[in-house]
Amino acid sequence: MLSLQGVRKSYGGREVVAGIDLDLRPGECYGLLGPNGAGKTTTLRLALGLIAPDAGAIHVLGEPVPARAIAARRRLGVVPQADSLDPDFTVAENLLVYGRYFGLRDSAVHARIPGLLAFAGLETRGAARIASLSGGMKRRLSLARALVNDPELLFLDEPTTGLDPQARHLIWDRLKRLVGRGRTILLTTHFMDEAERLCDRLAILDNGRIIAQGTPEQLVAEHIEPHVLELFGEGVGQWLDAHAARLPARFEKVGETTFCYLRDPLPALAELRQAGAMRYLQRPANLEDVFLKLTGHDLRD
Repeated sequence: MLSLQGVRKSYGGREVVAGIDLDLRPGECYGLLGPNGAGKTTTLRLALGLIAPDAGAIHVLGEPVPARAIAARRRLGVVPQADSLDPDFTVAENLLVYGRYFGLRDSAVHARIPGLLAFAGLETRGAARIASLSGGMKRRLSLARALVNDPELLFLDEPTTGLDPQARHLIWDRLKRLVGRGRTILLTTHFMDEAERLCDRLAILDNGRIIAQGTPEQLVAEHIEPHVLELFGEGVGQWLDAHAARLPARFEKVGETTFCYLRDPLPALAELRQAGAMRYLQRPANLEDVFLKLTGHDLRD
């Protein structure tokens, strides 16, 4: 469905994409994770043929890109980071006009509009102006618009950023439905829980390179201890001085919280039950732990 082989791209002497190899299988949701500036959006732009690579080969649905990018894009759906809905048109008119970009007859788009609105949970909003929609409605409409040409492959660039939990869960449900119908999705996201819920496989990018790749479960098993204790509150420093050296654990301090990564949490838990005022949280390791271990805790701007 999508193949990138040795793809590189530089701007101003800085290599933003540094030799990426990537293959998407039909009917899967594949995630691209990475801190700001890791190369996720540039990778999408390269795959769409909006920019040309400095090296490497890209094929989208069998078409060489960028040479045949327009032919490939006729069979794609794209949800960009920022909403690009036309405020001068109603919800239904946005779908109609977008369909014309693909050379679809108005009659064909009109026939699809009720189903698209139902899919987005906007059945009663066809005549509404864009300004009257909530942020969640706009994102759902952007997703419906990306489906107007019945695409085989969808590119979603951070589709739930800025949405409340209810809107995020609704969009997750719609994306799962699309994969269930055989669509293939390439998804970029900053939400680790989103990646764990939606992605069959994913890659973690940093500094333009893929530093880990696999299923969410594989990445957690390969890169992080299975148990995590989060320590916070009064007395953490004293407790660590007394117990850290003899516990088979890895410790990381981030702000006011100390993370304790363990294969066996029972010895540490026995000690913590006697710790008095200090508070702690026990949980299984997750994709966010892997992400922070591999990319670091420092802010990226």
